[in-house]
Amino acid sequence: MGRHADRRPSRRLPTLPVLIAAVIAVALVAGGLAWWLSGSDGPCDTRRTVAVTVAPELGEIAEKTLADPIELDGGGCAVAEVTAQEPLQTVGDLTALGKGALPDVWVPDSSSWMARAGEAPLDAVGSMGTSPVVLATSREAVEKLGWAASPPGWGEALAGDQPLAVPDLATSAEGIAALSAVRAALGGGEDADNAVVQAVLAAARERTSTVADALAAGVEGLDDAPLVPVSEQEVYAANAGAEGSALVAVYPREGSPALDYPVVRVGSASGDQAAAAEAVVRALTSTAARTAALEAGFRDSAGTAPPRAGDATGIRSDAPAALELDPSAVQALLLRLTSLAAPSRILTVFDVSASMEAPVGDGTRATLARDAAKSTLSLVPGNYALGLWAFAYQLEGSQDWAELVPTRELDADVDGRPQRDVLDEELDTLPDRLTRGGTGLYDTTLAAVRAARDDYDPTAVNSVLVVTDGKDDDDAGVELGPLLATLRSEADPDRPVKVIGVALGPDAGLTALQQIADATGGAAYSAVDPADLHRVLFDALRQRG
Repeated sequence: MGRHADRRPSRRLPTLPVLIAAVIAVALVAGGLAWWLSGSDGPCDTRRTVAVTVAPELGEIAEKTLADPIELDGGGCAVAEVTAQEPLQTVGDLTALGKGALPDVWVPDSSSWMARAGEAPLDAVGSMGTSPVVLATSREAVEKLGWAASPPGWGEALAGDQPLAVPDLATSAEGIAALSAVRAALGGGEDADNAVVQAVLAAARERTSTVADALAAGVEGLDDAPLVPVSEQEVYAANAGAEGSALVAVYPREGSPALDYPVVRVGSASGDQAAAAEAVVRALTSTAARTAALEAGFRDSAGTAPPRAGDATGIRSDAPAALELDPSAVQALLLRLTSLAAPSRILTVFDVSASMEAPVGDGTRATLARDAAKSTLSLVPGNYALGLWAFAYQLEGSQDWAELVPTRELDADVDGRPQRDVLDEELDTLPDRLTRGGTGLYDTTLAAVRAARDDYDPTAVNSVLVVTDGKDDDDAGVELGPLLATLRSEADPDRPVKVIGVALGPDAGLTALQQIADATGGAAYSAVDPADLHRVLFDALRQRG
């Protein structure tokens, strides 16, 4: 045969039908691979986008919970787009923007935000978790204060010597909840409101650090770490991220209000979009979402504690007693507190007529007024502006008033000293300025209003505070009727100045002060009981309308 023969098995070419089938199979496989790689996965060929906005502390949980498309019963899928945003910003969107800019589902930290969202259609349909509001500080501070075995009440904690760091009330549901708890613990009403406002002003007056700095002081274990109203979950999260942290949660004995993290449907979607939003709601309120929230330091609606609750995370394993708050009272307190954001510019005018020598307790009306004024001054924030006049009949020649300190911000530098110290020193001189004669109330009031208007600050609430124990005795001066007419005719809506009158003692002209207050949009107070003067002065000082 010549060459060696090829002994390998022979191969037959495929027939044409078999070849065509193979080509089709390869094409189908390749097409399927491309289809899979492109993300078109059968049931989700139609997708409904659901915009979801959550409080920042829930951002990671919501993103993981909603990471995958959710198949819908009618076909297609719901795909969530999650945005973490402070509730205040979302409220602004809800009240100011059109439907196209609104989320379909919103999870703020508290249901209280819903009342601030204007006319937006909202429907709370569940919760992602809860977290009681506590007072965060260091373990060392708790030991020093004796709170480890006997927790304080809300009022006791916030009125004590430990510094207080109050969050921005416009943005903090925890802050307003804590202050509402103080109000409820004190029995509500005007005195409770004053106590809360006093605590806020004192915190603003003494603030030396931000809330973040105060929490850092707790983590470091400083025994003077401020008390900070925060959610229990924030304490848990802070300790999870800081080795050896000394930050702990204090649970006041009356119980704690809770942030409830409601799942809220926004708008009035229908059909497929409504079904997609409902699927997202079910996912956010599912067992898986609940478990993830517990792992992150939240509780569920039954108060179930996070799995690592205890000393290491600074929170209690048992659920604190729930403190229910009246929503309408919370809103009213919020309005009152947020009004303090605008500083006051107050010209204070004190009576130094002879009648202020009348004995009261261990002193006189003059010493009582001095002490109450000095105590109130110590609470006022540095961005408030105060001035001081004294008045009596013909105090300086034919003039009934004398300027003791021009109106300036309390932090202003006055020849090397703050305005606050200058005022404090001049208040000490009031009892020594008493003069024989009567009370030049009406001329002084008119002059003070005119001076305040000339010195008007458009960024502040401008007012004149008049403290007197008598009635007008200046027969040569303006009478009440012409005074009221002049106050009304000279009123400038672009520069409003209100008069706040304090009638000290039973002989003061409360009726006239009330008429003057009415003519200027102010208020009048009676302090017949000397013990009331401090409260009255404080309430008058924060008067907003």
